[in-house]
Amino acid sequence: MWVKRVLAGAAALSLCLLGAACSGSDGAGEETAPALRISAIPDRDPTELATRENAMAAYLQASLGVRVEYVPVTDYAASVSLFKTGDLDLVFYGGLTGVQARQQVPDAVLLAQRDIDATFKSVFIANPSAGVGQISGVEGLTALRGKRFTFGSESSTSGRLMPEYFLADAGVDSATDFAGSPGYSGSHDKTVDLVESGSYEAGVLNVQVWQDRLEAHSLDTEKVQAVFTTPTYHDYHWIAGPEVDDRLGDGVTNRLRDALLALDGSDAAEKKVLELYGARSVIPTAPENYDEIEEIGRQLGLLR
Repeated sequence: MWVKRVLAGAAALSLCLLGAACSGSDGAGEETAPALRISAIPDRDPTELATRENAMAAYLQASLGVRVEYVPVTDYAASVSLFKTGDLDLVFYGGLTGVQARQQVPDAVLLAQRDIDATFKSVFIANPSAGVGQISGVEGLTALRGKRFTFGSESSTSGRLMPEYFLADAGVDSATDFAGSPGYSGSHDKTVDLVESGSYEAGVLNVQVWQDRLEAHSLDTEKVQAVFTTPTYHDYHWIAGPEVDDRLGDGVTNRLRDALLALDGSDAAEKKVLELYGARSVIPTAPENYDEIEEIGRQLGLLR
C-alpha cells in the first residue's frame, strides 16, 4: 500500500508539472480561465488527501477540457461554508456533510457515489489494555461503557453520526456512559493514533481508513485492535454547486456527472484514481439514500 501511495503521489506530481492539475500555466489565457474548484472533507492524512484529489483534478481536467484545481479545507465545517459561498464547485462529502451542504445550498446537485458507499461501515477499535474484547453484535457495544472514548470529527458520518446511532441502539448514551465526555479527534487517522497511544481506550472510525492502515502496516496491532464492525449504510458522495454552468459553460454539470460515472478503471489513469478512492467504480445515487442520515442528524442536533 505504501508503494501504491508513493507511486500515486509521483503521478500526481508529474501531472502537476505538466499543468494538468495545477492552477499555474505558461499560457496567460489558461491562467485567467475560470477553474472548477474541487475539494473534499479532510477526513484523513492531508498528504494522502492531496494526492487523491489532485489525481481526480487531472482526470476531470482531461475529461472536461476545463481547468481544475484542488482546494484543501481546514475542517468539515469549512467545506460546507465554502460550498455555500460558492468558493467550491465540487466537493466529495460524507453522508452528513452532504446533507448539511444541500440544506444550505438547496439548488446543489447530487452527482454520484463510489460503489463502496452504498454499503459503507464503521469500525470500533480499542486498546487491548482496556479489556473490551471482541463484540459480536450491536447490543454488545455496552462493553464500551466506562471507557475513555473518542469519535472522529463531530460532523463525520462514519466517525460520529452512525456510531452514535448504533451506540444508542445498544442503550449506550455517549453523553453519560463513557469515562468523561467523548473526544473528537478531527480525523479517522488521528482516532487510530489516539487509541493506539492509550490517550483513549476506544474509538470509532471509517472502516476504509482502518483497512488502509492495516495494509500499510502503519499501526501496532498489539496496541490497537478492531472489536466491532457496524451494519452498512450510505456514505460519501460528490455534490456540485448550482453556479457551475454559469461559471464554466452550459452543460458542464451534466458532463461532470458523466465523467464521474465513466470512472470504471478501463485505463491506467482511471485505475489509479479509483485505487486512491478505494473503489472499483463510481455509481449513481439519489437524495433518498441519505434520508436515514438526515433523520439521525436531526436527532443529534446536527441538522436544523
